[in-house]
Amino acid sequence: MFFDHIEAAPADPILGLTEKFQQDQRPGKINLGVGVYKDESGATPILKCVKEAERRIFDEEKSKTYLPITGIPEFGRLTRELLFGKGSPRVADGSAVTCHCPGGTGALRFGADFIIQQGLSKTVWISDPTWINHVQIAKSSGLRFERYPYYDPDTHSIPFDRMMGTLSKAKEGDVVLIHACCHNPTGLDLNPAQWRELSLFLKERHLLPALDFAYQGFGDGLEEDAAGLRAILENNAEALIASSFSKNFGLYCERVGALTVVCADKATAERANSQLKITVRTSISNPPAHGEKIVLTVLSDPELRAQWEGELATMRNRINDMRSQLAARLNDSGVGDFSFMQGQRGMFSFSGLTKDQVAALQRDFGIYIVGSGRICVAGINQGNLDRLVEAMAKVIRG
Repeated sequence: MFFDHIEAAPADPILGLTEKFQQDQRPGKINLGVGVYKDESGATPILKCVKEAERRIFDEEKSKTYLPITGIPEFGRLTRELLFGKGSPRVADGSAVTCHCPGGTGALRFGADFIIQQGLSKTVWISDPTWINHVQIAKSSGLRFERYPYYDPDTHSIPFDRMMGTLSKAKEGDVVLIHACCHNPTGLDLNPAQWRELSLFLKERHLLPALDFAYQGFGDGLEEDAAGLRAILENNAEALIASSFSKNFGLYCERVGALTVVCADKATAERANSQLKITVRTSISNPPAHGEKIVLTVLSDPELRAQWEGELATMRNRINDMRSQLAARLNDSGVGDFSFMQGQRGMFSFSGLTKDQVAALQRDFGIYIVGSGRICVAGINQGNLDRLVEAMAKVIRG
């Protein structure tokens, strides 16, 4: 038979964890694995601005015909405005082109395929640790990958000197994949001086920056979170940027992302765009419309845009508050100093828990976090904080 030799694949380390959680029948179980925002009640809400945008789309939409291959042009312009800033020439001067993709993951995959198809590079450097799908996408697209250190478990910080020392081994033309903000899984971002040093380094070594920008607005704010990306572009005329609206619009299942290719000039960008169309055409043929129209409707309307920014701030502030409370409560429990959590940003926190402690949380308390010790802070609320702190303290004490 043709398929008899196929072996069962291991479960996805994050989505597979959710499947285990759903099968767990214990009351009081807590899922802090998958990166999905939850409000104080434990629900993943639809933003009010999104509901209003959907109402307008439903009332006004006249056709379900295909979109342009790379998406609605105005969606691309508004995406670039978020990335580069409203006054940036790259928003409308033609030197950067944007392609609507099925989520941030789709943007990463299209970017990897584009690199291979255009012969831009054969090797991508990926942080260690990173989101596991970065490695899987690199493998499946045919890219070789190397790792650069990004986390020191002893100091709970970025070992920047070791990171740069490792990247100095990269060959001219290699791609360096960088988390633009809210690093997944550590929650640690470079400081302004480190961003500037990395930017100059990439230019001097002729390395192509590829930025994964999945959490804009979940760190310190829309503009603040774009500072690292913009620092990279100050010295580098070319880059790939994979951005996502899954988190900051709550559009997880609508799959709304974008791949932006930054070029040295308009003529190069036009050629790149013509090739991007082939990448999309041979992959998904045509992008999905509903989520893209939601984002376009919100960002192009001043009232809805202001409402979105307010709702985004509410999500960000709740996450930051729960992170602070978790760190303070763990400190009070007497099992160690967890003040390092306060310097982390975004949905995730690298807790410092070992694999054995993570396994004990799942086995003994029905608390599910990723094996690396990554906690989705967005899943914590006042109703489960006491149980979480008590369980973590117990497994840390052994």
